[in-house]
Amino acid sequence: MLEVNNFLVSIDSFIGSAPWFPFYLLGIGLFFTIYLKFPQIRFFKHAWGVLLGKDKEFEEHKAQGETSHFQAMSMALSGTIGTGNIGGVGLAIYLGGPAAIFWMLATAFMGMTTKFVEVSLSHKYRIKTDDGTVAGGPMYVMDRGLGWKPLAAMFAAAAALSSFGSGSMPQVNNIAQAMNETFGIEAWMTGIVASVLLAFVIIGGVTRIANFASRVVPSMALLYLVGALCVIFANIENVVPSFVSIFADAFNGSAALGGFLGATFAFAFNRGVNRGLFSNEAGQGSSAIAHASAITEEPVSEGMVSLLEPFIDTIMICTLTGLVILSSGVWTEKHDTTFQTSDFSIINGVYDDAVQADREALFKHLNVVEGSTITTHTGEIDVMNGMLTSGGVTVLHARSVAEDVVFSKNDQPFTGKISVTGGKLDDGEVVVKGKSLIHSAALTSKAFTKSFLGDSGQYIVAISLALFAFSTAVAWSYYGDRAITYLFGQSAVMPYRVVYVIGFFVASIADTTVIWTFAAITVAFMTIPNVICMFVMRKEVKEMVNDYADKIK
Repeated sequence: MLEVNNFLVSIDSFIGSAPWFPFYLLGIGLFFTIYLKFPQIRFFKHAWGVLLGKDKEFEEHKAQGETSHFQAMSMALSGTIGTGNIGGVGLAIYLGGPAAIFWMLATAFMGMTTKFVEVSLSHKYRIKTDDGTVAGGPMYVMDRGLGWKPLAAMFAAAAALSSFGSGSMPQVNNIAQAMNETFGIEAWMTGIVASVLLAFVIIGGVTRIANFASRVVPSMALLYLVGALCVIFANIENVVPSFVSIFADAFNGSAALGGFLGATFAFAFNRGVNRGLFSNEAGQGSSAIAHASAITEEPVSEGMVSLLEPFIDTIMICTLTGLVILSSGVWTEKHDTTFQTSDFSIINGVYDDAVQADREALFKHLNVVEGSTITTHTGEIDVMNGMLTSGGVTVLHARSVAEDVVFSKNDQPFTGKISVTGGKLDDGEVVVKGKSLIHSAALTSKAFTKSFLGDSGQYIVAISLALFAFSTAVAWSYYGDRAITYLFGQSAVMPYRVVYVIGFFVASIADTTVIWTFAAITVAFMTIPNVICMFVMRKEVKEMVNDYADKIK
């Protein structure tokens, strides 16, 4: 399985994780922002009016569709407000420091226009299916708008696969872990309950999904907001410095602080944009599928609603999470944790992160800076009663120098020699624990305990994570549903839903590392053709926007 994952990682390194991909994604947003004269600013107020039903220029009762503007937005938000808002921000800060948040925000600002364009097009080219419902998305734009059937089929296939890789399996895996770590509930029990609830929601079709989303999304956002504000007010003296740090090093990279050894501009930029995309999915084309179900004859009016999506998802919620983590200070502190293989490394040489020269050397190594002299260890290490006795090596975990490291096997302190290759332990049964930086949802959870809520704050994160992840799985089932409809017709939808629910349960008790990596590849195969399609249809988009602007004057 490790070999398969490494192979997929190597493929992803040429596409979704390649240096050119963030520029590709930001570039289309920047182009349309200028080309359409900053619609995210010009139409911002109007978009809220459309969402809340205050600007009714068009008679909706004559239009096709199954959901209101608010329901379509809620369904799309339920797909984007997920683990990225909790764990993704924690991962971005861990990798790129505060500067990564700036690039998440930049991605969201450009993404507002990107989302506006892809949704307007998808709504225009939607179709009525055999069962009377509507289906839309970039695959229909490519097919009906440009006649690019092979590219449309590639997008739809990637969307169907991504529904498992992004929307289903990793989400329930996160839910199961959160429930087990916080409440002690066994993963299989969480899997059964969550799968039954998922089946009940998605088998009811888009109407039930939309009703679920319109009720759950506001509630879960409110719960998370209350918990986050508790942390922010408890650390109010750190909020302004934290906010300033997001912008201060945006073009220089984040400086070292505490156990955090610093990040280059390239790291901050790449991780910030990467997490920004993962959070709001602008350019990916997924939420355009949800918005295509809205009841309106005017495609651009639904585009207006979608324009608010990255603003709510990333600029509001992700910034909130970022301020919670930064103001609490937990991102620079080392915490007791069980070391993960992917974050673990043994390097040659003895390094102390309290020594400036050592910090600079470690900075170059961790950020892959040219001129780094640090090498990973290959050979054997000696361990006595769980303690490392070999000299000349340093244990790194989560991009930090690990402390109080203990090796164990079968729940007993290990004694003997352990073979190491390329910095990794060859014996997969050896468990390593100690103090190091932490990241992702664990970092956010720790930050939520730094208020008058105390340890109870972690319960808010666990419940929010479960709700966020579950709602994401619900939304992505609809995206996969419409992709399958395009590829195989309406008759294939129910078998897809059954497989989706089964996969959801299996992932609650299985390792989803390979699934995550595979999902990163399929997301790229959605984004790349979708961006090309939008650019080719730029003149049509401009005409649509200009006509709409004339109507609402």
